[in-house]
Amino acid sequence: MADKKQDLIDQKLQDLNNDGVDRRGFLKCMAWAGTGLVWTMSGGMPVSQAFAKGYGKNAGKGGDFSFVQISDSHIGFNKPANPDVTATLQTAIDKINSLPYKPDFIIHTGDLSQLSKPSEFDTLDQVLKGAPAKQIYFVPGEHDMLTDNGGQYLQRYGKGTKGTGWYSFDHKGVHLSVS
Repeated sequence: MADKKQDLIDQKLQDLNNDGVDRRGFLKCMAWAGTGLVWTMSGGMPVSQAFAKGYGKNAGKGGDFSFVQISDSHIGFNKPANPDVTATLQTAIDKINSLPYKPDFIIHTGDLSQLSKPSEFDTLDQVLKGAPAKQIYFVPGEHDMLTDNGGQYLQRYGKGTKGTGWYSFDHKGVHLSVS
């Protein structure tokens, strides 16, 4: 009975605007498929496609350059919402590797870890070694700053950043501020 009730709730959640993209539906999808966006810059104008929609022949095509944004890997988390976050991140990396046009860089926009533990950052580093981009930019989330006010995060990922870990740079004629 509880399973039927949950199925009805899930159907209602996924029927918003007929696309299934509400917060809970998005998080549910993230848990089994990995998540990210492929951004294509053309004439300084960004266009994004979610992996679910952009996963195919045109993701990253036709622009001056493209990059991928991933977020909230929460390495170290292991509760029912996503008991294997490392596998979820690996799925996202596999999707990036499958894109027909390789991104110029990757931006990870926070919550790399769950509890800012060195072992969590080590696991993240191991998974990201398989990413196709030569450059990965990281922005801290609150989970990356928990135990030591972001000291470990900044030591590992903060080189070349400004302030508490944000970037400002030019790439192929486009100025990007990542925070």
